[in-house]
Amino acid sequence: MNSIFAKRRARLLAMKAIRDNYVPGDKLTTCPKCGQESERKAVAEGLSVCPKCGYHWPIGGYYRLSTILDPGSFRELNEKYPAADPLSFPGYRAKQDAAQRKTGLTEAAVTATGAIGGRRCVVGVLDSRFLMGSMSAAVGEKITLAIEYAAKNKLPLILFAASGGARMQEGILSLMQMAKTSAALARFSDRGLLYISVLTDPTTGGVTASFASLGDIILAEPGALIGFAGPRVIQQTIGETLPEGFQRAEYQEAHGFVDAVVPRAQLRETLARLLLLHEKGGRP
Repeated sequence: MNSIFAKRRARLLAMKAIRDNYVPGDKLTTCPKCGQESERKAVAEGLSVCPKCGYHWPIGGYYRLSTILDPGSFRELNEKYPAADPLSFPGYRAKQDAAQRKTGLTEAAVTATGAIGGRRCVVGVLDSRFLMGSMSAAVGEKITLAIEYAAKNKLPLILFAASGGARMQEGILSLMQMAKTSAALARFSDRGLLYISVLTDPTTGGVTASFASLGDIILAEPGALIGFAGPRVIQQTIGETLPEGFQRAEYQEAHGFVDAVVPRAQLRETLARLLLLHEKGGRP
């Protein structure tokens, strides 16, 4: 028993250390959006959100889960699923090793079971600190296994997207994950189960074109960039000036791609309410 508690304490301390490193700087940090300085402690207490303008700093997988899951309910799925280099792409292993040392993750996805407001669910998070959360074969497999676990156990599913798209070092094997995750979600949907997709900054490329866009309910964090190709690529391709705020969460909500834009501080409560509403009879 002592070893179990020691491991849990070590994980909590690791999560705190990761959280404390999300916002750079010593005592003050400068917001990349508004350019104003704020106390690092105030930003951390606000879940890595700028207290001046509401800019949402990207956050890592374990910290994300700690902000939404009930304390003590976290149980990781397929924690040690290994990264791979199927094409022996030059320099790829070195980049994977560097990302693993930086984040403490084996790959860009963290999946787990847990509870939100006392209601069990399966949650998956893409961590943009790991090669921009790009979708490798291992990431696609972890997401698919999480979907299948939720289906088998008849649990609601919540997936947080934060990705630059497909992992180019894995070629077609990375692109295949779009079909793989989408097919798993189709089987999940056939069982009448709830899938909530949460889009964070950035959600682009093959992730947008697959599981991130297939939610029964699609939420987004304020200011998140959401699209397939980036706005600069689109503007250069069509040769026209894009509307202000194009591809940002608020623009996507106004045009029906996103159901609601939810600030990070309200996300846990929003998810808890959605899980309650989708229970049979909506009873606690």
